[in-house]
Amino acid sequence: MIGLASPVSAQQATGTALARVLVLGTGGTIAGQASARAGNAYDSGKVSAANLIAAIPGIDKLAQMSAEQISSIGSQDMNDNVWFDLVKRIRAAIDNKEVDGVVITHGTDTMEETAFFLQNVLDTDVPIVLVGSMRPSTAIGADGPANLYEAMRVASAPESRGRGVLVVLNDTIHAARWVQKTNTTSVETFRSPDAGPVGYVDTGALRFLQPAVPAKGAKLKLPDAPPLPRVDIIYSHANMDAAEVEDAVRRGAKGIVLAGVGDGNSSKGAIDALAAAAKQGVVVVRSTRVGSGFVNRNVEVEDDKLGFAVSLDLNPQKARVLLELLIANGITEPSAVQQAFAR
Repeated sequence: MIGLASPVSAQQATGTALARVLVLGTGGTIAGQASARAGNAYDSGKVSAANLIAAIPGIDKLAQMSAEQISSIGSQDMNDNVWFDLVKRIRAAIDNKEVDGVVITHGTDTMEETAFFLQNVLDTDVPIVLVGSMRPSTAIGADGPANLYEAMRVASAPESRGRGVLVVLNDTIHAARWVQKTNTTSVETFRSPDAGPVGYVDTGALRFLQPAVPAKGAKLKLPDAPPLPRVDIIYSHANMDAAEVEDAVRRGAKGIVLAGVGDGNSSKGAIDALAAAAKQGVVVVRSTRVGSGFVNRNVEVEDDKLGFAVSLDLNPQKARVLLELLIANGITEPSAVQQAFAR
């Protein structure tokens, strides 16, 4: 393990200017507001990014901050429009040399999807850090302030450059490709089962476990405007037939991700329906509903024969994001799709 320390006071101690960090608010629990401090019910996205920052003592010592609101929604409502707006603003800030880092406040439910989307369309070494919370800002024991403070430390640190899009919660730094939400309510919900975290936020220092290396992910062109092509996720289960796959094709899906059992498998009826869809030009990718592990080609399912690709380490929701982008870029041939998933 390599520990790369970045003390909080380093910039002040050397007399150098503080890093410039742009904070983009999208809503989520971190911006949630509850009617009772001890209750569980709350409304997402009620507190602006600027007000979240203003409520944290000492955060202004970490960076020169500016805050903008992109949306004010719960992340269950995250959509292509918000994604495109995020990319447009981030690219403008980087191209105009306005920032040294970007922090995005975001709900935890779809945070991994947004992070992975950004990983695949932004080609920059500027730190892009997503942060959220499991408790609303008004709750007793709210975790948002500490998470946002730590995200600011990561985004403003030179050691964070060139690591791709990062997710920071609960003192832990994760890479966009590997991170997953694994628990419905725990503050330790974010984990990277197949790779582990890339670092930690310790008292007084950032500790990255490895030197910066180019993050995995195909750099793909974003269309001029949303929406992205429709890709459906089909969840495999016992007693499954062809109906769900056939319905997806009828609804106009350009791609289908199978959240398969085990190593990305499904019933004979479902596999046959997916093979028929592939012959009609629908791009089919096998993933798994299991929470970790890799999906292997041509083991239980004859992928080459049936015209399927496999998601390898990507869970169904991330496989869907990548497949949307690939189809939008005209990459639909199974071998080319498979090559992109392996990047």
